[in-house]
Amino acid sequence: MSTALKPDAPSASRDDPAKPPIRLLFIEDAENDVMLLLHRFRNAGYAPTYLQVASESGMREALQRESWDVILCDHNLPGFSAQAALRTIQDLSLDLPFIIVSGVMQEDEAIAAMRAGAHDYLSKNKLERLIPAVERELREVGNRREKRLAEQTLRQSEARLRALTDNIPGVVFQMGYTPDGMLGFQYLSEAAAMLFGISADELIGSSAGWMTWLLKEDLPGFMEAACVSSENLSTLNWEGRIQLSTGEQKWINLRSSPRLSELGAVIWEGVMWNITHSKRVEADLRESRSQLAALSNHLQRIKEDERERIARDVHDVLGGTLVAMKFEMSLLESKLESNPVQARERAHNVGRMVDDAIATVGRVTRELRPGILKDFGLAAAIESHGEDFAQRTGIICNIVCPDHDLDPGYDTALALFRVFQEALTNVSKHARASEVNVRLMQEGDQVVLDITDNGCGLAATDLRKPRSFGLRGIRERLTSLGGRLELSPVVPHGTRLTLRTPLQPPQPDEQQNPNRSPA
Repeated sequence: MSTALKPDAPSASRDDPAKPPIRLLFIEDAENDVMLLLHRFRNAGYAPTYLQVASESGMREALQRESWDVILCDHNLPGFSAQAALRTIQDLSLDLPFIIVSGVMQEDEAIAAMRAGAHDYLSKNKLERLIPAVERELREVGNRREKRLAEQTLRQSEARLRALTDNIPGVVFQMGYTPDGMLGFQYLSEAAAMLFGISADELIGSSAGWMTWLLKEDLPGFMEAACVSSENLSTLNWEGRIQLSTGEQKWINLRSSPRLSELGAVIWEGVMWNITHSKRVEADLRESRSQLAALSNHLQRIKEDERERIARDVHDVLGGTLVAMKFEMSLLESKLESNPVQARERAHNVGRMVDDAIATVGRVTRELRPGILKDFGLAAAIESHGEDFAQRTGIICNIVCPDHDLDPGYDTALALFRVFQEALTNVSKHARASEVNVRLMQEGDQVVLDITDNGCGLAATDLRKPRSFGLRGIRERLTSLGGRLELSPVVPHGTRLTLRTPLQPPQPDEQQNPNRSPA
């Protein structure tokens, strides 16, 4: 049995405060009993909208079609009961005040109904508690809804915060003092596993505190920074190292803001970043700057040494030759008439000295500005410098150029020539060699310059020595051309340098100018 949805007007005094609308679902087979309950609501100032049903199907349809504020249910109906009605509400996952109103109900039945989910039990003969009970349960259901809404909002906020913190590259943390006076984590984002190598839960639950992760050298600095931050409630910004259980060390930057908890304890909340890579880059940059400064000093020393050698050649050889020529010219002048034979001998000596002076000037000029490279090519320049090197040092220099017409770009040729000069200089200074064999050839689209000496030998590790500037300079110059340096020992003793570089520089769009002056 069911009745149509009906609104009623209140019958309370106009002086009574207005009551909010209320929707009542009666599960009752006696209409008189429904009217009796409605009379109570009207007297209390309510204008109820109601529906009466008397079966499970009618109840389920009413609950699915409409929303209700209160369910008032008889204990025992023909073919239906309060227990069955409670199960229907639970099946539909509804949170509604459910009050049993019955004429006759045993105490054990009432207790069972309350345990099953009923909110209250009233006797039809004692309805004084009806309105207070309904209003109480309406407040309770309102409180429960607000609590659920707050919990849902909190869960959503936590989910957003968790998604945010888990996607930040740094580790979001909350840190505070433990009872034993150590600093420990109270919260860590999931990124902590990447930084520390163990899960965030393990770090939070660690009894030793996170300070045990800090390097001993860095711990005092951290403690001092934490104390200042705690005393002044100022930002904690600290850099230092941690050591993992594997022995690996990492640099971290910890930045957080402190606050006082409700109990007066200092709590830090912030972000921790892994700055190991940037620290390594900084160290590499400092090392590069140091090496650059050392290389600059080395180049300056080479320049000064070269200037000194040239000055010595000019002074000792050319200057001495010119002085001797002046002396011979004086003797020649005195012997012109008295001793023609001796005069001719002196003239021959002068001619020889002039030849020596011319040769010295030519050699110095060629070293400073290899015009032969521009005019006759790389092979001729290497052959000429090899001859000068042999005459100057006494070291035999055998040069073979099967591809004499080899024609690389001028920049490539000039770079290879300078590298060749540097290589021979290294041989004369360090190798203690008596012979050098040089081979210049073309292999595919590459120029190959092979230099082998019979000296004391050189290990491949010498290329990595900080002050092996000669070899490092050769390697870096070749690298700039897209080439490479190969270093290998020679049996029984000696060293082989093989220089490989493309015929043309690696910049295909750069136009070469064969007529420009060398640098």
